[in-house]
Amino acid sequence: MTIRVLVVEDDPVAADAHALYVGRVPGFVVVGVAHSRAEAVRALERAEVDLLLLDLYLPDGHGLQLVRSLRAAGHSTDVIAVTSARDLAVVREGVSLGVVQYVLKPFTFATLRDRLGRYAEFRAAAGEASGQEEVDRALAALRAPRNATTLPKGLSAPTLEAVTRTLRDSTEGLTATEAAAAVGISRITARRYLEHLVTAGRAVRSPQYGQIGRPELQYRWVSARH
Repeated sequence: MTIRVLVVEDDPVAADAHALYVGRVPGFVVVGVAHSRAEAVRALERAEVDLLLLDLYLPDGHGLQLVRSLRAAGHSTDVIAVTSARDLAVVREGVSLGVVQYVLKPFTFATLRDRLGRYAEFRAAAGEASGQEEVDRALAALRAPRNATTLPKGLSAPTLEAVTRTLRDSTEGLTATEAAAAVGISRITARRYLEHLVTAGRAVRSPQYGQIGRPELQYRWVSARH
């Protein structure tokens, strides 16, 4: 599946950089670059577009005005806002109009690649969800990863990386006991990290039956992205 992107950015240098970044992410192709709201409207009339990479401050109107007019015209094109705007009222309005991600300027290629990867994972979800967990997992794909500064108290980024790598490399999933043995930490500590991955939407858990006593929880990596 190729995702067709229209880059809307008034700064020519930034627009070229954004287009270059998008072109480096597998599965994405830039179908046009627009430097104003009017140019974006014309580009949308000429080409099929799946995703707008949209700057909010344009010379002929706010980016959300463009989104609002597109929705009124029946366009369902998804939007990732690329902006220096930090006004949370603007963020809330964007969410109400269908903006699926915000990327604050300045940003690196790695940041945009991560957001595009999460969007592709969200977009690839299809069919009917089997329950609340599957719906939550689809929505969690859009969430930005926690970093070392936002980890829950007592968790460290290096250990989280080790647990994540171990779980991701396991095709059958792992219990907390198995993860602890593989990483070299206690079972209780391993379970805290595994539960964190579940909360972040990167893993799911289910009871493992067939043994004497209470069933132990088994954790499984759910993201297709590596």
